Amino acid sequence: ERRGHGGALGKVALEEQPPQPNGGAPAAAAERPPPPGAERDSPGLRRSTESEVYDDGTNTFFWRAHTLTVLFILTCALGYVTLLEETPQDTAYNTKRGIVASILVFLCFGVTQAKDGPFSRPHPAYWRFWLCVSVVYELFLIFILFQTVQDGRQFMKYIDPHLGVPLPERDYGGNCLIYDPGNETDPFHNIWDKLDGFVPAHFFGWYLKTLMIRDWWMCMIISVMFEFLEYSLEHQLPNFSECWWDHWIMDVILCNGLGIYCGMKTLSWLSLKTYKWQGLWNIPTYKGKMKRIVFQFTPYSWVKFEWKPASSLRRWLAVCGIIFVFLLAELNTFYLKFVLWMPPEHYLVLLRLVFFVNVGGVAMREIYDFMDDPKFHKKLGQQAWLVAAITATEFLIVVKYDPYTLTLSLPFYITQCWMLGIILVLTWTAWRFFIRDITLRYKEIRRQKQEHKYEKDKCLSNGDGHSSILDEQIGNKLRERKL
Repeated sequence: ERRGHGGALGKVALEEQPPQPNGGAPAAAAERPPPPGAERDSPGLRRSTESEVYDDGTNTFFWRAHTLTVLFILTCALGYVTLLEETPQDTAYNTKRGIVASILVFLCFGVTQAKDGPFSRPHPAYWRFWLCVSVVYELFLIFILFQTVQDGRQFMKYIDPHLGVPLPERDYGGNCLIYDPGNETDPFHNIWDKLDGFVPAHFFGWYLKTLMIRDWWMCMIISVMFEFLEYSLEHQLPNFSECWWDHWIMDVILCNGLGIYCGMKTLSWLSLKTYKWQGLWNIPTYKGKMKRIVFQFTPYSWVKFEWKPASSLRRWLAVCGIIFVFLLAELNTFYLKFVLWMPPEHYLVLLRLVFFVNVGGVAMREIYDFMDDPKFHKKLGQQAWLVAAITATEFLIVVKYDPYTLTLSLPFYITQCWMLGIILVLTWTAWRFFIRDITLRYKEIRRQKQEHKYEKDKCLSNGDGHSSILDEQIGNKLRERKL
């Protein structure tokens, strides 16, 4: 989290210095850039939730842009393909290779020329790469959205010939007995059947989500809300049908809860860690050099997220929007597999999860900066914008490809529960941000009137028509007007 809002102010301050007659010292200072964390560490610019950073300002070959080097290598590769390689006569193969080459050229351009985000470790180019991947993925989704349902599903065969075939979903319901006395060989077979590869995926997924959100309450709300969504939508997707202990014990308590706990412990360590950076060649010992290499894969600095959803209506709506987008992205995982006929263990499903792990952390930091520091972040960050667009496009694909499944009516008792929950949330919102404020304002005005009436009655009881307290209050008001 290297880039901050202090750099622009530091540059303006240097540019606005008048020329000095003593040999132009400010000009020399302007030519020599400050260390990467110098601007952020000034007490007036660093937020209270942001850690202090010490950096010696070492700028090595590793941190340079290398734009000409990348351009030279890219031109040589294209020249080799054009001049020395014979083009095959296979149209489908040439089409695939041309699309892949176009994507690679765009990634090379983006990695060297795109704007940096809030993260810089292990390297800013790493995060620029995922930003460009986000653009490519969004364009791919737009292409799929504009195809017919049959053409879109058959197009997936160009990526993997085994796709494009309807696959049955696995039913996680069935026998929900924890101890099955009818099975003398293994009475706990129902538990062992549920312990598949998705158990560690749940744990690591929620560990990483906790590192993104950095708030225990929001993580638990999203975890519990998704289980309610599975209960509500099991009539649409068969794999949402799970046993009660699979929902609440294995998912919420064991996998999700343990992942959130480990994530919070990691956040605590990161918030207490000392962020002091030295160049690798400035460290004398080999042990220090190895430690410095390992710490290259940790954040440059740390910002503790304080969402404070009840502090204002704007923050409350923003937190509700974040939770909604998180839940929608989770549902898209299952519905996309269903409508595009992809098995759960397919590598494309895993690649999508890896993609969201890398872009989600940047998006959450940009959203938090946009909410918490609007003076310096006047617009939503580029990665957050793309993640929101991708989530919306995925949902639109689901709506277009299988509207029948989405329009299956909810059971009546499920509808009642959701209506009750929505009414409670709206009622609390109206009370907290409207009725409560009006009530407090009315009580304050009433208290001030009572105090004024008490002082007036006290003056009349003295018989002189005025008091020293009122004189003092009038004098204070006169002084305030003069100031």
